[in-house]
Amino acid sequence: MDDKDIYCILQIDCPEDVLKEVRIICSMISSEFDFAPVETVFMTVLRLFNGTYPGYRACNTKYHDLRHTTDVFLAMARMIHGGVIDNMTFSYRHVMLGLISALFHDTGYIQENHDTEGTGAKYTSTHVQRSMDFIKRHGTEHGLSYDEIVEGQAMILCTNPFVDISGITFPSEEVESLGKMLAVADFLAQMSDRIYLEKLLYLYHEFKEGKVPGYKSEVELLQKTICFYEFTENRIQSLSEEVDRLLRLHFASRWNVNENLYDIAKEKQKAYLHKILKHPDPLKFLKRGGVVEDIFG
Repeated sequence: MDDKDIYCILQIDCPEDVLKEVRIICSMISSEFDFAPVETVFMTVLRLFNGTYPGYRACNTKYHDLRHTTDVFLAMARMIHGGVIDNMTFSYRHVMLGLISALFHDTGYIQENHDTEGTGAKYTSTHVQRSMDFIKRHGTEHGLSYDEIVEGQAMILCTNPFVDISGITFPSEEVESLGKMLAVADFLAQMSDRIYLEKLLYLYHEFKEGKVPGYKSEVELLQKTICFYEFTENRIQSLSEEVDRLLRLHFASRWNVNENLYDIAKEKQKAYLHKILKHPDPLKFLKRGGVVEDIFG
């Protein structure tokens, strides 16, 4: 497959089209699946990121933006579908909860109305806990029980790359499997993005505001991303040895493509990063999305 075909399937720009695709995937999981609770949360998250949800400001982080959240939501649905094909057992409520947790997983970057200093990037180090607090605060108004909120928090906690997931107390094996899937979806959605390398420049500025040490410039972040690829590959392997198979099963069932398109896209980005880092000014090779112009003018 060429790049155009890969990204035509892999990435969906319009949020409403993402919702439509996830609805189709859920109908493939089961014709009896009640999608309404997921759609309700999806619309809440749209309002939240767009600044029309009561009590909150619009999203102002350009790396951890609405597009990233909808990408994770879609990747999560695809993995769950692959799991169901592979005879993994999930209740309808847990499938729903896994998708809702994906939608809520980065709400910790959103500032409340009274919080007018800086951007949500200042919460980089605490955003996972803040996202867990968000689902606790707003879960019941979206039909979640107390137990489901606790389960959703456990899933969201898995997205912290520095947390030892083996040390998390999961209410059930289902929740553990879904939490690990969400952690993987978070990685894959970022690193398969066609403008991932460009968006890393935004991530540098989020890290700078969030006081994340270790990066003195955008180029240094690009250089250290090589090591991050190794870290994520090891992390994904430790979380789930079945990721590749589950995604192949999904893409074969949905699109008649017997490949893991996330892995293909990720490897293309990795190869291009290696290529541009051989040049003294790698930034001049990052031309997609208008990111370089947005940052440097």
